[in-house]
Amino acid sequence: MSQEKVDHYKEEKANRKKIVRKEKIMNVVRKSVLALVAVALIGWLGFSAYNSYTASQPREVVEIDYNAITDYMNAL
Repeated sequence: MSQEKVDHYKEEKANRKKIVRKEKIMNVVRKSVLALVAVALIGWLGFSAYNSYTASQPREVVEIDYNAITDYMNAL
């Protein structure tokens, strides 16, 4: 091994706890971000499905009789 490799190995060995801790933290961050994206995707799909379902349902039709208003306006 060259001296450069030996120095690199010694430095890595000395900082192994920090490196492992950093890897664990990054792993938790990755999993959290993926979980957040998955929840957002599932929520969006559910919202879209609900909107599609409600759009396909028949809507209640209301008829308004304006004769009373028309008669009142004509009386004025």
